[in-house]
Amino acid sequence: MKNEYFYEIEKKYNEIKNDIEKRLEEYREIWRNGSNEDIHAELSFCILTPQSKARNAWKAITNMREDGVLFTGTAEELSEYLNIVRFKNNKAKYLVELRNQMTDENGKIITKDFFMKMETVQEKREWIVNNIKGMAWKEAGHFLRNVGFGDEIAILDRHILKNLVRLQVIDEIPKTLTKKIYLEIEDKMKRYCKETNIPMASFDLLLWYLEAGEIFK
Repeated sequence: MKNEYFYEIEKKYNEIKNDIEKRLEEYREIWRNGSNEDIHAELSFCILTPQSKARNAWKAITNMREDGVLFTGTAEELSEYLNIVRFKNNKAKYLVELRNQMTDENGKIITKDFFMKMETVQEKREWIVNNIKGMAWKEAGHFLRNVGFGDEIAILDRHILKNLVRLQVIDEIPKTLTKKIYLEIEDKMKRYCKETNIPMASFDLLLWYLEAGEIFK
């Protein structure tokens, strides 16, 4: 169902469609040619994003990689880099725990290899939600989209939900996002994208752009 607001954002989509496609291709390129460490950095980034600015989260990841501590530092050492994100001490612990999960017996980071063994995007997402501290459905979707698997999954942040209400895809923003509610809204968003001929991954970046004024991560 298309309402007046849809035609507003459709106009913006047509203006920035090429930029969105370019960004999505960059995400796919990360998975195609990125190393285990590159994919691990993307996963770590999504641990840092909740209630924090994406640019700050990525700056922290970049600084930790440049200084060589992302793959070696203690939680205390990592927290020194996380002053620009919220809940820095908890997130530092989550980063260390994630690193331990994604390190083999030889001390090698295996994040890309690990997820390559899972056949479907849904399997990857379920594993993340069930096994990685600090990551729920939104964060898992964010990571998977950022490495090129965003065609069939939603990143239901509050600003996305707000726009889905304005577009009359959902009636209201839910008070809590259980797995059942998350997947129901995702299914509605998927059907809406098919009706409007805006690919799901593009739709998410479009709504992000409307909020932030840029296409980032």
